[in-house]
Amino acid sequence: MRRRLVVLFLAFALPSLAWAAAPGVLTVYAAASLSEALQALTDRFTADTGIPVRLSFAASSALARQIEAGAPADLYLSADEEWMDYLAERQLIDPKSRRELLGNRLVLIGAAGDPLRLTIAPGFNIAGALGDSRLAVADPDSVPAGRYAQAALRSLGAWDSVHNRLARAENVRGALQYVARGETRLGVVYATDARADARVRVIDVFPASSHPPIRYPAAVLKNAAPGTGRLLTYLSSADAAAVWTKFGFLLP
Repeated sequence: MRRRLVVLFLAFALPSLAWAAAPGVLTVYAAASLSEALQALTDRFTADTGIPVRLSFAASSALARQIEAGAPADLYLSADEEWMDYLAERQLIDPKSRRELLGNRLVLIGAAGDPLRLTIAPGFNIAGALGDSRLAVADPDSVPAGRYAQAALRSLGAWDSVHNRLARAENVRGALQYVARGETRLGVVYATDARADARVRVIDVFPASSHPPIRYPAAVLKNAAPGTGRLLTYLSSADAAAVWTKFGFLLP
């Protein structure tokens, strides 16, 4: 992973630890699931324009609350509409800049060497597949990936069997690591996250009808630095689309 990639897992209660604004640098707050793809794209953007970009990745909820607390961000990429709405209601984004940037899929993962087979369908026995282990998910109380997982499991009649057996992570990448490190047998993450770590494999894909559509809205923040709109335009371009799809994201 390149030197400019900075991954923050700061709680929203710690705004004093946020970066100070740096002249000439664009600061992007983005959902953790965007890490590798956004790093590749901003590297290209900087190479083409000479404008440096600093990235902060965490749960969309934590980032939105840091922005609300005054963190010096220029662009926000959320993993669902609700947290973008949260900032819009507080007049912290430029509403004209807001757009749907990407989509994703929800998958069930296990360790790469685990031979488990499990088909996701109404009433499927995920609790039995877990055995004595827990199910790794991003925290359903606040993190988009966790809320999508909860919705999917509820719609398939499996939530009641596992809701007391969750390994709750701060964000979706945390849930991925629980499975990758063998701390839990199964996890629910985005399809793009499963591609990011060779230690896990996709067991099955959740039906799109089992959860709300996974959408990534993006918007320029209030008082953003010059050049932020240019970056968002680039991230929405046809050239960027090829990179997003390479990393497994869906285009709107």
